[in-house]
Amino acid sequence: MGTLRYIGIFTELMAAIIGVIYFYKYKNTALKYFLLLLWYVTINDIIGMYLREKVTHYNAIIYNIYYVVNFTYLLLLYRAYLSNKKSKVVVLTFTLIYLFSFIVNGFFENYLIEFQRFPYIIAALFLIITVILYFSEVLNSEKVLHAKKNLLFWISVGLLLYYVGNIPFRIIRNYYQDLADATILFLVNLTLGIVMYICFIIGFLWSDKKQQY
Repeated sequence: MGTLRYIGIFTELMAAIIGVIYFYKYKNTALKYFLLLLWYVTINDIIGMYLREKVTHYNAIIYNIYYVVNFTYLLLLYRAYLSNKKSKVVVLTFTLIYLFSFIVNGFFENYLIEFQRFPYIIAALFLIITVILYFSEVLNSEKVLHAKKNLLFWISVGLLLYYVGNIPFRIIRNYYQDLADATILFLVNLTLGIVMYICFIIGFLWSDKKQQY
């Protein structure tokens, strides 16, 4: 499993590097900040692994901060791309509810040493719904003809695959101490993460500069 973790970080790094190489395709869109997110998560995971293996098991704080940045950015990114006004309102509401849940949950779980489980699950569910709203708009418009040439489409595929599989893992993980062996669950989750970043890489490689709607 340790090897798979390193493969995961390598995949993250490759996605970030390839994102830099093909930055010209999306530099004039809201997706330009997605590249910053990729570098952030790569550096964050490297630091998190180092802290856990060499310094302390309490690395929750850097991930709690990351989750806030990650989910807030992604929700607002989709809000910028959605055309339907009601969908925009829904996604903005999702963002505010998530941030509120994160603040409130701080009274029950210590940000410094405990992962904020409940806010994470809420945000992941909201993101799945948001991605589905995006796909719905694409499928019901002429954009569907060029979907495979669009970077956000591939980002959405990766996010949907990851979080649909990740939510059950997160729920079960809360009780993993009661399980005889949770290794398979962790392997599945790590594999999902690798698949997600491969989707991002495909998006960078395959997307067309003219199709960044």
